[in-house]
Amino acid sequence: MYIPSANRIVDKAQINSFIQSHGFATVVTHNEGTLWASHLPVLFDEASEGDGILRSHMARANEQWRHFESGPEVLCIFHGPHSYISPSSYVMQETVPTWNYAVVHVYGKARVVADSAVLRRIVTDTTTKYESHRPVPWEITLSDAALAAMLNAIVGFSVQITRIEAKFKLGQNRSQADQSGMLRDLHDSPDCGSQQLASFISEQNAIAKTEVNKND
Repeated sequence: MYIPSANRIVDKAQINSFIQSHGFATVVTHNEGTLWASHLPVLFDEASEGDGILRSHMARANEQWRHFESGPEVLCIFHGPHSYISPSSYVMQETVPTWNYAVVHVYGKARVVADSAVLRRIVTDTTTKYESHRPVPWEITLSDAALAAMLNAIVGFSVQITRIEAKFKLGQNRSQADQSGMLRDLHDSPDCGSQQLASFISEQNAIAKTEVNKND
């Protein structure tokens, strides 16, 4: 991924937090000259050493899982908020429109999960993660036989992470006045994506300010 130095994120805690918060990923493989992509909820198991492991599952009818054993590498793209940026947001408007966004690319070696108990854990962990924010979290109540039939229709997999690239293109190359104008217009926009990007930029600015204060 092309990443100008101003947009490259290397802080492990910052990257890990992003992956945990934006867990619906695009999983890309290459097989016999053809690119495949699936869009899946992906769990991230962080590690104190190394980059950690990803876990997910897909429909057994999805042929992509057959690429894992033969493919040299998979790419999991974690997408964050994004929005069109108009030059009208800037003090210096003699420029061109752009698109700002945040994204993390995670590369690794995938393996199919053969153990049904491990597959069941992937499903229950995914359910628990996304139900935990609901007022009354739903729990799996299927009988063992029904659950076994459901699990037979999917394939679980894990990805041993080998490298991570993180890019937050948030207008860091612009002047402070231009960044403030951009943030104001994103906040005021009726577009949900623009508002989400504004919130994300504000969060990142707060993190950066905290880091500066810690180092003073």
